[in-house]
Amino acid sequence: MDERFILVGARTPLPPPPPEKKWYAGKPVFSMVVLAVIISGCLGCELFIPKDPVYMDLFHAVESPGREFWFGTDTMGRDIFSMIWFGGRVSLAIGFLSTAISTFLAILFGAASGLAPRWLDELLMRLTEIFLSIPSLLLIILLQAILGKAGVLSISLVIGVTGWTSMAKVVRSEVRRLRNSEYVLASRCMGAGFFHVLLRHLAPNFFSSIMFMVVMNVRSAIAAESTLSFIGLGLPLEIISWGSMLSLSEKALLSEAWWIILIPGAFLVATMLCVTSIGNWLRGESGQKSGNL
Repeated sequence: MDERFILVGARTPLPPPPPEKKWYAGKPVFSMVVLAVIISGCLGCELFIPKDPVYMDLFHAVESPGREFWFGTDTMGRDIFSMIWFGGRVSLAIGFLSTAISTFLAILFGAASGLAPRWLDELLMRLTEIFLSIPSLLLIILLQAILGKAGVLSISLVIGVTGWTSMAKVVRSEVRRLRNSEYVLASRCMGAGFFHVLLRHLAPNFFSSIMFMVVMNVRSAIAAESTLSFIGLGLPLEIISWGSMLSLSEKALLSEAWWIILIPGAFLVATMLCVTSIGNWLRGESGQKSGNL
């Protein structure tokens, strides 16, 4: 027998390869599609809305949904179908603009606290906890009262300034974890400034950890604008948004016009549910990446 060949037994069959994972597996595809349809419809509403959303047709006030007015009219005779798509742009603009402001403040404040000496870090965190202990709605109402008449920019600024604290604490924790990395220390030894280290080395590594908070801030901002309008401190009636449409709910209840409340509320709730679903998925994705690291 040839010594170069040794019989060692039957070879065990290799296990079958795992089934290929579909690209949509585990992703909130339905929420993404619905949110994309709502955003696209709001941005391109001039192409398909049948009526002028700001025109007050008093002869058709509080008219139920029908062939001419698909979603009915409000107490001033405005077409609700056109108002929903036209006003959605204002609500979404407030959501994204206020989120951009709060994200900027959270990254700046959290990174400064994470890179600061211990005594300054503790001082900044105590200041953050003071802000967290105050209900955000009270702060929003106080700041809006100081600024005066509400507008898209003023409401976005107020909501953004009051919504950065929770995200800042997460940024601070991530920066303290990353600040002793070799590439960060090398960059600082070569004379790199705070903003260079933050933008080139820190932010790309912790932004995935706060992405779900950024998405959830959009939902919170839209809800805050709707709450302010509902209690009479939000946008005036001439500026159409989902919140200003819901501010007519008292008159709608007195006139039993359910469509004035139900239809705008359904669009608002659907948008917030889709954003929540996407935010939860992003949180799970960031948790898996952290676990792999």
